[in-house]
Amino acid sequence: MMKKRLFSLFGALLLSTQAALAEPLLKAEKLADGVFGLIGSTAGRLHENLGLNANYGVIDTPDGAILIDSGASASAAKLLSDEVKKLTGKPVRWVINTGSQDHRWLGNAYFAAHGAEIIALERTVATQRRLGLGQIEALRPALREQVDGLEPMSAERPQAADQVALQPGGRRIELRYFADAHFAGDSVVWLPKEKILFSGDHIYVDRLLGILPESNSETWLAAFRQAIALQPQHIVPGHGRVCDSARAQRDTGDYLAFVVKGTEKLAADMAGVDVAVKGLGAAPEFEHLLNFSDLHKGNVSRAYLRFESGQ
Repeated sequence: MMKKRLFSLFGALLLSTQAALAEPLLKAEKLADGVFGLIGSTAGRLHENLGLNANYGVIDTPDGAILIDSGASASAAKLLSDEVKKLTGKPVRWVINTGSQDHRWLGNAYFAAHGAEIIALERTVATQRRLGLGQIEALRPALREQVDGLEPMSAERPQAADQVALQPGGRRIELRYFADAHFAGDSVVWLPKEKILFSGDHIYVDRLLGILPESNSETWLAAFRQAIALQPQHIVPGHGRVCDSARAQRDTGDYLAFVVKGTEKLAADMAGVDVAVKGLGAAPEFEHLLNFSDLHKGNVSRAYLRFESGQ
């Protein structure tokens, strides 16, 4: 009887594992005519998921497809290209980068080699050029051979203005910078007719955002508020499910406000980083978010230290 139970349990686990492996790395969600979100995993960067633990966007036009963000490697870019072809029947003609974190732009070279134009703001490109080589080496332990030969490539003719209206393939798109967020120079893609926001890393849902050494929590909160003020009907966040403004507010806006308000006051009092982490360490309203226990205290620490330094 015990052997039968063990074999039954093993079989169930095997089937569960096989089912998980069979799931697509990106799930397409139609948002409007010719507009799609490609929703990636909320897990970490893994060799198995090609580092595609983020969300991307696809916009169909008569002249070819627009891809929002390009993945962290040529392997990831190839998969994105295949997904775009499935959805639109067309190749990627334009790639828009919303930011400078690896999975937003390191696939650019693949698409450029296949004839696509890379589009980004000057602010975004400046950060990409500063961080690119280091990001590739940081990816190597997880992605291994997937980053062999990978070279950082940014837009050759970046957009100088902080807000630009584009019409690739005749489709009106706005690329907007509000303030430095997860990374300096982060931007959003706004479709004014459809009222769809591709937020890049301004917005996280379902999982906790990460305040990195490159992040500025205070200006990130200001940028978030300006993005939400567009009153989008659909938001494709940088990570997590497609959502509305209320969900984005709960999972990103409220969390940033909690961290900013708490650390700003404690830094003004020169309380010390240990006091800040201890005092703000309990945040039960956000504990349901994936990665809370791994990221929250570090987020508080880095936000506090930035305020204390006056940066």
